[in-house]
Amino acid sequence: MTKTPWGPLGLVTYKRTYSRVKEDGKKEDFTDTIDRVLDGCDNQLKVKWDAGEREFAREMMLGLKGIVAGRFLWQLGTDTVSKLGLASLQNCAGVAVDAPIRPFTWAMDALMLGAGVGFNIQKEYVYEIPKVKKGGTKRAIRVDENDVDFIVPDSREGWVKLLYKTLEAYFITGKSFTYSTLCVRGRGTPIKSFGGTASGPEILCEGMEKICEVLDKRAGKKVGPVDCLDIMNIIGSIVVAGNVRRSAQLAVGDVDDTFYLAAKNWDTGTVPNWRAMSNNSVTCNDVHKLTEGFWETYNGGSEPFGLINLKLSRGIGRTGDTDYSDKDVVVFNPCAEQSLENYETCCLAETYLPNIDSKEELIKVATTLYKICKHSLALPCHYPETEEVVHRNMRMGIGITGYLQATEEQRSWLSDCYLALRKKDIEYSRDQGFPESIKLTTVKPSGTLSLLAGVTSGCHPGYSQHFIRRIRIATESPLVQECRDKGYHVEFVRNFDGTDNRDTVVVEFPCKHPEGTTLAKDMTAIDQLKVVKRLQTEWSDNAVSCTVYYRKEELPEIQEYLKEFYNDHHKTISFLLHSEHGFDQAPLEEITKEKYEDMFSKVKPFEDVNINEKDMELDECISGACPVK
Repeated sequence: MTKTPWGPLGLVTYKRTYSRVKEDGKKEDFTDTIDRVLDGCDNQLKVKWDAGEREFAREMMLGLKGIVAGRFLWQLGTDTVSKLGLASLQNCAGVAVDAPIRPFTWAMDALMLGAGVGFNIQKEYVYEIPKVKKGGTKRAIRVDENDVDFIVPDSREGWVKLLYKTLEAYFITGKSFTYSTLCVRGRGTPIKSFGGTASGPEILCEGMEKICEVLDKRAGKKVGPVDCLDIMNIIGSIVVAGNVRRSAQLAVGDVDDTFYLAAKNWDTGTVPNWRAMSNNSVTCNDVHKLTEGFWETYNGGSEPFGLINLKLSRGIGRTGDTDYSDKDVVVFNPCAEQSLENYETCCLAETYLPNIDSKEELIKVATTLYKICKHSLALPCHYPETEEVVHRNMRMGIGITGYLQATEEQRSWLSDCYLALRKKDIEYSRDQGFPESIKLTTVKPSGTLSLLAGVTSGCHPGYSQHFIRRIRIATESPLVQECRDKGYHVEFVRNFDGTDNRDTVVVEFPCKHPEGTTLAKDMTAIDQLKVVKRLQTEWSDNAVSCTVYYRKEELPEIQEYLKEFYNDHHKTISFLLHSEHGFDQAPLEEITKEKYEDMFSKVKPFEDVNINEKDMELDECISGACPVK
């Protein structure tokens, strides 16, 4: 039996995120989870194993050498996959906001199913949306009686239908309608399929009111990119309110859109709380066209906007690989490692590079994960346009984590592994009758999965030797009291406006990296950018997601580096001030050794967790761009 090499927070992370309740009422242990996943590979995905390959896959995952995505760990082998198919296992989703209803309802559905959604609100798309029709204000009117125009069903589809009818009232009919939420389950009711508890109807109704307020101001006029940003962010706040989904979003706008660039300038004190839902980036195919307004977001007091190079993403895989076309890419997923066509989704997997013993083992791990991902992409989808593009592209992202804890020898294996993976895809796709995958590899922030093994996330350095890791938990979860009983600091989440969000708490965990870990303080921003550039060349044919930690005095050097290398070598980049970044309750905070020892002496470590809810908002991207919101 392979012994799982858990990291310091590995067991508690696994237990509260991926361990399901079995028929006997007990929670799975890790072997139970892996066996369920492999049974799902056999019975639901119809994976074609070579001799001994299934046994290798089991030992590979138990030994944390390679692992399927968190979505697979939680769902695969359950009835949810049989009922929902493709959508139940997809990590990433993307849409261009070029129509008044469909992009928003599709995004809400994807978020409610647990996928992160990127959305493109460049003017070339948003200006395709017709004017908001004139009419009454707040056209979605709640009347909790039976005699109404629409009774909201107690289902995901019912919530999405209410959004549809609200947008229809503004863009199609121009007429108000009444709706009732009498059928919607109350707050705290368990959600059996995805875990967690229901938020009740109030957050849904409040969200519709806010969307009405946004559109009331545009009556008789066209909506702009920031209006679409707000509607998408309000949708995200509705979805995340039950503390079940992470509701990760990425907004992609124009580099010269001054209103968009000011959308998260919290120094003004006028930023709505819902804008915390998305990370915001601009499309920039030529770094020389970046404006002063863009760079102003890098001086603190605002969220620094990321960069999306759509031209490069459409033209190449790895740097220098131009033997295929990905010309229809319009957006990226929330952590910006996966390029996507309109209405496309894709799946992910992870390889723990420091735990790999040889190049041959790395290739075997990667190709085994490839098979699982490939078959999952062939599942049916309830949205025909999504099924069409996913089945055509077969886009996946097999990732690498712990890169800066790996040896130089381990890093040197990546290019040959990529070539072996491409060869495998050509042969396996031909044999199984699949299209070849348009892209195969990636580097994502990989927070939760990295925590299992206790390695640094993706290609990031360790944040600091000693640090606080903050995790969000639903206020009503029994786990909150367990944290208090064990001495961990617990406080309510604070909104942009300084008020408390009493639905969610933040718990602080004192942490440290092993001695010898490459730390952010040991790397300049340019050092980090060079790591991204190398991985884009040697491994990732999608993109490399990395939040580059910088200090204000480094900005001139960063700008010079980008002028030389960005256009041809970087598909996406995001930045964050290492300190003085202005984020309250940031996911990571550097502390001294003395403070770590003091905090650690006051808490009891988790050796097991007997909680049945999946209700902690800690996703696979927690250490990168996604959680900085």
